[in-house]
Amino acid sequence: MNAGRKPVHHAVYDTLADWETGHATAYLARAGYEIRTVGPSTGPVTSIGGLRILPDLALDDVRPEDSSLLILPGGDLWTETSAATAAGSDDLAPFARKAREFLDAGVPVAAICGATAGLAREGLLDDRAHTSAVSFYLAATGYGGGERYVDADAVTDGKLITAGPTEPVAFAREIFRLLGVYEGEVLDAWYRLFHDSDAQAYAVLEQAGGQ
Repeated sequence: MNAGRKPVHHAVYDTLADWETGHATAYLARAGYEIRTVGPSTGPVTSIGGLRILPDLALDDVRPEDSSLLILPGGDLWTETSAATAAGSDDLAPFARKAREFLDAGVPVAAICGATAGLAREGLLDDRAHTSAVSFYLAATGYGGGERYVDADAVTDGKLITAGPTEPVAFAREIFRLLGVYEGEVLDAWYRLFHDSDAQAYAVLEQAGGQ
């Protein structure tokens, strides 16, 4: 790993959508970033695909100053806790509060799918351009940022990236752009290769050493 780069922290919790962040983490790792998984505790969690993950550290032990980025994947619990919030129970709310801590410290946060609803409930989308699965999904949280919703594959506003569940490649593209992993023609080629299966893009990446 590149000693000059701080780790990327990837949140993990039961029901996490394990297909949504693989493009991002694979190519961040290839670019020299250490990927550290962060759970509610250091106890094992199980993804929606049945993968058992043992977190590297607990959420309470993560500090923005030690990180390059916090990634929040989707997961069924984000939706289930949305309904439970009125009863005073929201198991994943601490992850949204950690996102606030990161953004307040100027450290990037990338949220996809259900995690965007968690950020909406935390008030982090009220004043930032953002996207999600569909606008009415976020509207159901009662948040105040409906006018800032953008119908796009992924959106970056300052240090915050959001994307819907069908856009893991666009989600990764925005992360790479924000962290400077790939830029310009190389970033475009990476996206075309993995999103559009554009074989010609492979040559651009080969030449640039980005594949």
